[in-house]
Amino acid sequence: MKTQKNFSKVLMVVLATLISGFVAAQEPKNTQIEIKVSSQCSMCKETIERTLAFEKGVVKATLDLETDIVTVVYKTARTTPEKIREAISKAGYDADDVAADPKAYSNLPDCCKKPEDQQHDHSGHKH
Repeated sequence: MKTQKNFSKVLMVVLATLISGFVAAQEPKNTQIEIKVSSQCSMCKETIERTLAFEKGVVKATLDLETDIVTVVYKTARTTPEKIREAISKAGYDADDVAADPKAYSNLPDCCKKPEDQQHDHSGHKH
């Protein structure tokens, strides 16, 4: 009788280990992507990072203004690079080969627009 109890305990431990291993294998995997964006200033950085913070599946987004590359860590089970680029586009910015949504782009402040599209005011104000 004692060996049957021990066997039951061992069996329960083995089952628990297998189940926890299976559950761990099912957790979403995080991966990272770098996307070239059309950012111009710190307001762009704030807008793009904030936009991505609210995007489903995005864990972290960091924009480097020196290179105009946003590094995005995301859950592969919850979003895709295409959806991330689309979110950036809808915020008014180019994202790799996805052009900025024209309406969103037109609503950006002048300092966030590409240099060729900026309205130059000569008041000396610079962002």
